[in-house]
Amino acid sequence: MTDDSVRAQLLRHGRDHLSAWLPVLLMLLFALGTWWLVRSAPKIVEPASERQLSPEPDYYMRDFSVRVFLPDGRLQSALTGAAGQHFPIDDTMEVTQPRVLSYDEQGHPTTATAKRGVSNADASEIRLYGNAHVVREPVTRPGGAVIPQMEFNGQFLHAFVDDKRVSSDLPVQLKHGRDWFTGDAFDYDQKSGVAHLRGRVRGFMPPKQ
Repeated sequence: MTDDSVRAQLLRHGRDHLSAWLPVLLMLLFALGTWWLVRSAPKIVEPASERQLSPEPDYYMRDFSVRVFLPDGRLQSALTGAAGQHFPIDDTMEVTQPRVLSYDEQGHPTTATAKRGVSNADASEIRLYGNAHVVREPVTRPGGAVIPQMEFNGQFLHAFVDDKRVSSDLPVQLKHGRDWFTGDAFDYDQKSGVAHLRGRVRGFMPPKQ
């Protein structure tokens, strides 16, 4: 067998092997190309409800203020603090030295302060911890009648800013003008002007001058 016939036979075998393996090679190249496209394509952002939210704070603030306005432009409430950190897992803000100022429909102010506070997303609900203090300024009713200043003091107060309510399941002191009362727990609704004290309740009502 001559060298030319050997080379021709080898070429035929090479073409036959190449023809047999070519579909496999093409499929492999197609698979590699598809994998590369998937790896290179931008990832779709998962909905917030499906993402695993971290219990760690996602941002911090210093000497901040959050204000909420009514549709007519009037200030409804304001939350200020020396420091704050936001927790995405429950969308709350933990505030150091919080101060909450809110107004009722007639524009009468109520102020709440504490060492530490935890507020929901829109500052409509805040839990006050450590030397919690809520003051509702005196209110003058139509006709000239004055409702004395009211204060609440305790180590924990739960303030519902929009609903104008304050409650606590810990001991609290309530001051109404010169009168004062204490109880193991209480609820106060500013709209009705009624406070419910529970547990061991004590009070002092000096003679009216």
